[in-house]
Amino acid sequence: MFAAIRSATVVGVDAVPVRVEAFVSGGLPTFTVVGLPGAAVQESRERVRAALKQLGLPLPPSRIVVNLAPADVRKEGPAFDLPIALALLAADRRLPLPALEGVVAFGELALDGSLQPVRGAVSIALHAATEAPPVCLVGPPGNAAEMALVPGLRAYAPASLAAAVAHLTGRTRLQPAAPATLADSQSAPLPDLADVRGHTRAKRALEVAAAGRHNLLLTGPPGAGKTMLATRLRGVLPPLTTAEAVEVSRVHSSAGLLGPHLAQGGLSRTPPLRSPHHTGSEAGILGGGPAPRPGEVSLAHNGVLFLDELPEFRRSVLEALRQPLEEGFVSLSRARGSLRLPARFQLVAAQNPCPCGEYATDQQAACNCTVSQIQNYQRRISGPLLDRIDIRIRLPRLTEAELLQGGAAEPSATVARRVAAARTRMLERQGCANAQLAGQQLQRHARPAGAAEEFLARLALHARLSGRGFDRLLRMARTVADLEGSAAVEQPHLAEAAGYRGMS
Repeated sequence: MFAAIRSATVVGVDAVPVRVEAFVSGGLPTFTVVGLPGAAVQESRERVRAALKQLGLPLPPSRIVVNLAPADVRKEGPAFDLPIALALLAADRRLPLPALEGVVAFGELALDGSLQPVRGAVSIALHAATEAPPVCLVGPPGNAAEMALVPGLRAYAPASLAAAVAHLTGRTRLQPAAPATLADSQSAPLPDLADVRGHTRAKRALEVAAAGRHNLLLTGPPGAGKTMLATRLRGVLPPLTTAEAVEVSRVHSSAGLLGPHLAQGGLSRTPPLRSPHHTGSEAGILGGGPAPRPGEVSLAHNGVLFLDELPEFRRSVLEALRQPLEEGFVSLSRARGSLRLPARFQLVAAQNPCPCGEYATDQQAACNCTVSQIQNYQRRISGPLLDRIDIRIRLPRLTEAELLQGGAAEPSATVARRVAAARTRMLERQGCANAQLAGQQLQRHARPAGAAEEFLARLALHARLSGRGFDRLLRMARTVADLEGSAAVEQPHLAEAAGYRGMS
């Protein structure tokens, strides 16, 4: 007998529909899974066999073939356990065939028949919501909060295979998964700018970067406060919109990182912050692997990617950042095909001025690096990558007076209000942050006029700006103007932006 049920597999961060077909016939007892299954899918046979026996419905001594269509897409992970078990029960006439109509199922089966969570539930739910005619989604209780992120989708989370069968046959009716709340589920307060002493110019640069989503590079000796400043950027960023929060959850769910995050009480509106170690591999930071998964740049989507000790990262990793910095995604080309992963992040990087960290400081006499060592160290950051970083700030060490000063500095909440107001102006005017302005939009909204345009021409001639550098200067000047509440880009805005590019 034959039966089929719909499911899905996650490739990168996207769900690909899969039709799980089961055929039970006479012959020597065998259990074969075809359709390009991975190792975890092949192991489903034993998990399904044990779960059905726990249910009191052991597999018949028959020839069993399970096909996962389409057969040219590789299937990875244990998410096919539940649909395989349901399709086998229907094929053996222990479950009515109509019970599987309009159902998309996924989930891992434990040997006792309970359902265990899997990665990629948000992507599968988004796929199920687009199916026509409308379907219901059945998955593990550990993924209930993720399934409920998609509005308008009927999602059910039975605790076991027995509960799923009882629901599909109508013996019992499960309650749909409760919709997730969109609230700040941050378990601890974010680091506050009030903790940072001194560095007035760097704090202003951080505010400009937050408002316009500009990339930022902090250069200074060890202990100057580079990491302290960088980790406080997230506290002044505007909260994520509903669409952005769901998109972030989709990426994190595909990497298997979302479940505990949602369990804290809702879908977080705080932009993500990722801070990979400089020894990270290209696949770990950019994504990929035998079963391609999102890397750190994708996990930082709609948030911040902080690269500490920037010159210590592998050259191949740094050069590969060029595409996502410009286009907002990573393209992975493999023998099996191409894959695109979202990666629209804000880069914040920190570096020392030389291997020992004391070059060009007030303690330069303590620097023991040779000229060639300093040059080789600074050349690890290529010109094309540096050209994609809007704001470059040098941080000196704090003076004794700054270290001993009392009283708190301006808190993050105050800065965040100014940033939010500036971001609102951008969105109302052009529908995106200034860092994403391009083409005619950039010329229409950021090009100065009159004396300011003459000043811009002198800046471009003096600094010999590239086309990309010229556009990035305009975007920053537009952000400075938005922070000041100015409708037009004036000369002081251009001068401040030029200072952040190291042109003053």
